[in-house]
Amino acid sequence: MKLSGDIVYSNGEKEEEGEEVGEGRSGRKLVVGYALTSKKVKSFLQPKLERLARKKGILFVAIDQSRPLSEQGPFDIVLHKLTGREWQQILEDYHEQHPEVTVLDPPDAIQHLYNRQSMLQQVSDLNFSDPHGEVGVPKQLVITDDPLSIPLAVAQAGLSLPLVAKPLVVDGSAKSHELSLAYDQFSLSMLEPPLVLQEFVNHGGVLFKVYIVGEAIKVVRRFSLPNVNKHDLLHHTGLFRFPRVSCASANAEDADLDPCISELPPRPMLERLARELRRCLGLRLFNIDVIREHGTRDRFYVIDINYFPGYGKMPGYEHIFTDFLLSLVKGEYRRRISTS
Repeated sequence: MKLSGDIVYSNGEKEEEGEEVGEGRSGRKLVVGYALTSKKVKSFLQPKLERLARKKGILFVAIDQSRPLSEQGPFDIVLHKLTGREWQQILEDYHEQHPEVTVLDPPDAIQHLYNRQSMLQQVSDLNFSDPHGEVGVPKQLVITDDPLSIPLAVAQAGLSLPLVAKPLVVDGSAKSHELSLAYDQFSLSMLEPPLVLQEFVNHGGVLFKVYIVGEAIKVVRRFSLPNVNKHDLLHHTGLFRFPRVSCASANAEDADLDPCISELPPRPMLERLARELRRCLGLRLFNIDVIREHGTRDRFYVIDINYFPGYGKMPGYEHIFTDFLLSLVKGEYRRRISTS
């Protein structure tokens, strides 16, 4: 079902004209309980989303974290992005008591994306190859101990400079999204473990942010780090720190770019990749940061995966997200009818 622009539900299902939407259990409105940080509430629950949701019969209700979850609701869907073992246990217990409620997403599956080693391991294990292109991950190394040992560890692993350094743990803080670019062996000892080191892949300074909402995907271009050439390696030394790369302010959609650099990755390839990642990650709400190796048309790398990203920055997100929520309830209803 085509929604807008290049956003497509790949299952091909269509709604019947006049079909009533937004009905949850027992014919009442679709109730979505949400447990989000105040920052996420502000960016995600924008007025335009809430207005459209009301028109479609969807009600967003804040979950009171000071009260037992089982005493709240009833909910059709629980939407969350909180961390911690205690919250994970609360959700697991709640889902056992209320299996009819859809929890987005399983907390143990989300946990894999809070570690940059495990998040990209899933992509590497796919060994993804498609007629439209190959997708891998940059060669990387995890460092957890003394920074003075980093140069030797890098040499033993056979990694080539320059190297991108990222914090190992992704906890939602601004610091966890910082990165550094190390041009020489000496600067490696200035890094702060625990971290992940990735070989820098020249990609023309453009990154493709692929948002995934269930079976729908949306791709936007963002500016990224520029290419590094041999002259740069000979004449640059030290450690260059970047607070955040590819954020919404780095939007490259309307920039005058070389088509060889800015051409979007083939959609069939992205749809298949998203499908494979949904299966192996066990998640429905995430985004992947993809780069194309400079000078190629069909060699791509996933350099980051984020759970429940900043959907409010995605064009048309309110239509995509509300349709996704409605599809979950319809799918659950169909499964129950089939089982009966």
